[in-house]
Amino acid sequence: MEDIILQVKKLKKVYGLHTQNEFEALHDIDFEVREGEFICIMGPSGSGKSTFINNISTIDMPTSGLVYIDGVEVKTMSANEIGRFRYKNLGFVFQDFHLLDTHTLYENIAMPLSLAKIKREEIHQRVEDIAKKMNIFELLKKYPYECSGGQKQRAAICRALIARPKMIIADEPTGNLDSANSQELLNIFKYLNEQGVTIIMVTHDPMIASYSSRLIYIKDGKIQETIKRELLNQEDFFQKIVELNSSESKKLISK
Repeated sequence: MEDIILQVKKLKKVYGLHTQNEFEALHDIDFEVREGEFICIMGPSGSGKSTFINNISTIDMPTSGLVYIDGVEVKTMSANEIGRFRYKNLGFVFQDFHLLDTHTLYENIAMPLSLAKIKREEIHQRVEDIAKKMNIFELLKKYPYECSGGQKQRAAICRALIARPKMIIADEPTGNLDSANSQELLNIFKYLNEQGVTIIMVTHDPMIASYSSRLIYIKDGKIQETIKRELLNQEDFFQKIVELNSSESKKLISK
């Protein structure tokens, strides 16, 4: 059985704590991810999806509860330790790419290794290797503003993978891509997952979610439902996800 790479116990996130505007965005969530899983997170706007993914990936800290990543409880670490831990264990892919326009694609991809003070020769080799795998080797000297959305997202994936993390965290990674580039990105994620990379991705699109092995549906700050793909083919899994979304949408309308 695969090892548990992420475990969450009684996760709670409260904004405006002890003020008149206090708002509990996440309510006592229990959750775990096994190594090699491909999990998609869905839910209506304002349901807590991004808050959830931020709190399980060290971007934000929960108000209460425990988050274990690869057996380490995140709250026990200092800010510097979290930074080193994040570099070694987590790769992030965002909707807006988060590339620096003042740096070439090469420099953007190499940045995590440069910050970790990896030797220049190793950085050069690893950047070239990952860029070739993602088919952007010829673009390494270009700046982000000279590249298409799909090319920039490939560079962002290279940057996420350059430190060889155990888990990829992706928040609406296809949000700024057209359908062709979205499909290409999903094929890349599918390939990475088949190579053993654990992926947790937020999406609003049932077709994208159908690539996952498990769907988590969040509503009102709680995990409302979980659907496992198991022996279903992708088309049947897609239909189950569509049915769930349709059912939840009808509930929202009827309120």
